[in-house]
Order: sequence, then C-alpha cells, then structure tokens
Amino acid sequence: VIENVCKNAVDSMEGSGNIKIFIRDYAHEVHVDIQDEGKGISGRLFKTVFKPGFTTKSKGWGLGLSLSKRIIELYHGGRIFIMSSIPNVRTTVRIVLRK
Repeated sequence: VIENVCKNAVDSMEGSGNIKIFIRDYAHEVHVDIQDEGKGISGRLFKTVFKPGFTTKSKGWGLGLSLSKRIIELYHGGRIFIMSSIPNVRTTVRIVLRK
C-alpha cells in the first residue's frame, strides 16, 4: 500500500519534488502520513480517488488506490484517506492502523 501511494506521488510530481513519510504512534493506533509535493487533488475528489476505475493518468487503470483501500480496510481493519491537499503544493494521504 505504501509503495503504491508513493508511486502515485511520484507520478503526481512529474519528475521533481519530495515525498515525506511521517509515522505517529498513539495508544491504540498508528498513523502513517505520506506527503508529496505534486499537483494536488481537488477536495471534491478526495473520496472518488479510491473508487475502482478512477484515474487521471492517460495509461492508468485506476485500480491502485482502490486496491490499497481494500487492503487497509479488509485485511488490516484500518482506514486510508486524503487528509489534505493544496493544489501545486502538497497532498497528504493518511493511513490509520489499529494496534
């Protein structure tokens, strides 16, 4: 899942930028934030990007993030979502896993 989110981040940055991964350990869960300096995601698309078939790429199938969501939710009992996005500045994807 982390590899897939990072691959999408690299594609979004179109050749330049940074990816930062923050891990926060809380009493009952762990937050993994993956932040990129790409083109961003419109707020109205925050939930849509995780639906099968959604893609902004000309050669994409739109399965990566939907599969990531299924893995996190069904196999790990967690959540994955777009925490924030500022166009052409940064996007942060948060993964929440229970301990």
